[in-house]
Amino acid sequence: MLIKKLKIGVLGIQGSIIEHVNALEKSDVETIIVREKQDLNKIHGLIIPGGESTTISKLLERFNLSEKIKKKVKDGMGIYGTCAGAILLSKRIIDNNGGVKNLNLMDITVCRNAYGSQIYSFVDNIDINELKLKMFPAIFIRAPKINEIGKNVKILAKYKNDIIFAQEENLMVSTFHPELGDKPDIHKYFIQLCKRS
Repeated sequence: MLIKKLKIGVLGIQGSIIEHVNALEKSDVETIIVREKQDLNKIHGLIIPGGESTTISKLLERFNLSEKIKKKVKDGMGIYGTCAGAILLSKRIIDNNGGVKNLNLMDITVCRNAYGSQIYSFVDNIDINELKLKMFPAIFIRAPKINEIGKNVKILAKYKNDIIFAQEENLMVSTFHPELGDKPDIHKYFIQLCKRS
């Protein structure tokens, strides 16, 4: 049975939190900012926003959220990680140097800051065939790249030859920031994923 009104959480400890909340509010779902373990019991899906991956990983540990998130994923809850969120969901990080304690959930290998520092941030249009989107404005800010994927990971979009948007069952990642634009299509896709999970 499909749930008509979902509650989607946005991890509220660091990063582009309000931007994700605003995008979700355009999509007819209730939003909750998740800061404590008990907040995870109130939601049907979770977004881990872009921000600083090392900081977010340390705060996840400090607030005892990591294990609870892993359990919720095992139980079928949908999670979408953007930019830093993609790094945190990954199983492998290139050149991590021990800085990020990832959640080790999605069978992808990522490289942090793969396009360079903040001054090399950029916007370019991409096609997302799975969502029937053409010329979608993708915003890359100190973005990672997805270097490798496991056999069960589906590529949803590429930028040139780089994988930038992917899904593995109830997990979804993008290396760009759809929440910073004015099109909620990707958030709506995530909501549908949560309804099916």
